[in-house]
Amino acid sequence: MSKLLLNLRNVPDDEAAEVRALLDQHRIAYYETTPSPWGISAGGIWISQPEQVARAKALMSEYQAQRGARMRAEREAALREGRGETFGSLLRERPGYVIGMLAAILLVLGLTLALPYMLL
Repeated sequence: MSKLLLNLRNVPDDEAAEVRALLDQHRIAYYETTPSPWGISAGGIWISQPEQVARAKALMSEYQAQRGARMRAEREAALREGRGETFGSLLRERPGYVIGMLAAILLVLGLTLALPYMLL
């Protein structure tokens, strides 16, 4: 029976390509499902041979640790060089989005805090 190795929801294309290459490199049989047209399923990478699942999961765990370290290092370097995204840079680039999100947060917070008093 096939086992899901990677749900592709919110997975960047480069990461999915690296996982496919890793599985190909280690000759692990897999197949990929595509996202549903209604957004219910995001698709995934599945291991088709049950005896290869443990090996694939071990490789995936090692890959994710390495990728996490690499992405954190890239983020730190970008912040040091002034290229990283910060609240201030996002506010300058997309003020409408930031102000809209802040207004939505304040609205939800206000309703949450006011709800007990409104029920009395």
